Amino acid sequence: MARSLTTSVSTFALVAALGLATGSATAQDSLTVVSWGGSYGAAQKKHVIDPYQAESGVKVLFEDYSGGVAEIKAQVESGNIQWDVVDFEVIDLERACSEGLLETLDHSVLPAGIDGTAAAQDFIPEALASECAVGNIVWSVVFAFNDNTIGGTKATSIGDFFDTAKIPGKRAMRKRPQVNMEWALMADGVAPEEVYEVLATPEGQQRAFDKLASIKKDIVWFDSWSQAPQLLNDGGAVLVQSANGRFYDAIVQEKKPFEIVWDGHVYDLDAWAIVKGTKKKELAMEFIKYATSSKPLAGMPDVAYGPTRKSSMPLADQTATPHLPTAHLDKGIQAGSEFWADYGESLGEKFNEWLLK
Repeated sequence: MARSLTTSVSTFALVAALGLATGSATAQDSLTVVSWGGSYGAAQKKHVIDPYQAESGVKVLFEDYSGGVAEIKAQVESGNIQWDVVDFEVIDLERACSEGLLETLDHSVLPAGIDGTAAAQDFIPEALASECAVGNIVWSVVFAFNDNTIGGTKATSIGDFFDTAKIPGKRAMRKRPQVNMEWALMADGVAPEEVYEVLATPEGQQRAFDKLASIKKDIVWFDSWSQAPQLLNDGGAVLVQSANGRFYDAIVQEKKPFEIVWDGHVYDLDAWAIVKGTKKKELAMEFIKYATSSKPLAGMPDVAYGPTRKSSMPLADQTATPHLPTAHLDKGIQAGSEFWADYGESLGEKFNEWLLK
């Protein structure tokens, strides 16, 4: 995103707004909405999907996916559109939008906040930065350890993730270059504010791969964030990467003895978008208007994700505030969505080649 979340988000505890025109939907109308499952999906079902169905009469088929753009690209190129609305990581959103896989949205139709604030002022700027989407949450990639199995030395920094001499054992990471390469550079001494400048150079990319190679034999790769808490619980790895909400849910709901390390975290937005070519674009936009209004978004801190409307946070459970990414912005960096839109394909190919070495 062009602007920094730090300026716009740290001034408030983060957020969302109510109000919606559900239009003239009939009981026969239906939408396929795709998101991430887990505790986040459960929160969306409780605060967004179920109330929307009850108020609009629209039947929502709520499905899970593991991210990326491949499935959406296949649907659009074949003309066989199966999904209507998708919850994107912004890193993938930038690419999907630039490749023409998403519909253009009219942000002017978004409802005002529950306090009457116009949407353009109520949303944090990054939430409306893409012409293809409306941001709904701020979340972060962090790592955690199990207090019962970590041993005598606890991890406190991103450098510890790459230091198997200090903290022996396996590390679990999602199998993709995004975040992993940023972590590698920060662990190798690159200043957070210089990460993407360095990563844009061949030398910087090699430096990141070299740092990853230093722990390659100790990495357990996984494909979905849902696998991460189980790996940590079962001892599959001593340090495990995941979305902060996955660990928060395990700690709060399941009473797991996990501790989150915020140093070096990479924070970003998720955003709702409409798949190009769906025959239900108008209905899909009505859903997005509802899903990104104040009251539904106020439920997202339940799983430690910050809503993108300022008007939402006063409606939310305040006990989650210290666990939101926005409470730890000084310890991390914002994901370089524009960088990954430019370099994602080439670095993805290099990353896959590196995995095979």
